[in-house]
Amino acid sequence: MIIKTSEFEAIEPFLQRFIKPDLLSHKGQNGKITIIGGSSLFHSAPIWSAQVASHLVDMVHFSSTPENNKTLLDIKKKWQGGIVVPLKDIGNYIAEDDAVLIGTGMMREGNEGVHTKELTHSLLMQYPHKKWVIDAGALQMIDTKQLCLLKEKPILTPHQKEFKILFGDNILHVSQSEKIKVVEERARTYRCIILCKAVCDIVSDGAQTVVIEGGNAGLTKGGTGDVLAALCASFAATQDSFLSAVLASFLL
Repeated sequence: MIIKTSEFEAIEPFLQRFIKPDLLSHKGQNGKITIIGGSSLFHSAPIWSAQVASHLVDMVHFSSTPENNKTLLDIKKKWQGGIVVPLKDIGNYIAEDDAVLIGTGMMREGNEGVHTKELTHSLLMQYPHKKWVIDAGALQMIDTKQLCLLKEKPILTPHQKEFKILFGDNILHVSQSEKIKVVEERARTYRCIILCKAVCDIVSDGAQTVVIEGGNAGLTKGGTGDVLAALCASFAATQDSFLSAVLASFLL
């Protein structure tokens, strides 16, 4: 299925499945998410994610790496869109939240890269029933075998180079039909939802596939991937995960 962002009617069937907040709902019923990301080098990435999510869900719990502690303290003074929590306590918040985003701004080199790999592996195995959105640094450090152990299909958000790092398939210069075929096969094999970021985004869970055509040159700016991942996690807190990935891609 192909959806063009210039043709709003094409997304209507998906919007009809979108569950709107109940008028009588109360705090916490319209989504709570945890965001884990950032590093000594990339401190802004998870902040952008958290800021976007704070407009879409009832509660955002945000945590970062020990190297990012000073930035966290600064954020606490300025940001009222959620709660900044110590990484050592993050499990308590993951347990109560509906979806988790991990990886934005996280490193894959040096000691911080080791931390990224160990933290991602540990949390995925501790909370296999959660809706996970795995992005950037965490995405590049996971063992794909872990994906098959999760009870909920995670959303993975690789661009084409990250896709090669993760799955070993170079899809950068192949035809569109071949890209779609490979993305579908990997989503099916590893029981996940892949949102492959390219000129035309490809979203597949192995059984259903949507290609989103559109976008603009502004999407090359740093931070757009962090925003996209946040949209996926925010929608997934209350919606079907495949639907969430499609809507996130279309919206951005």
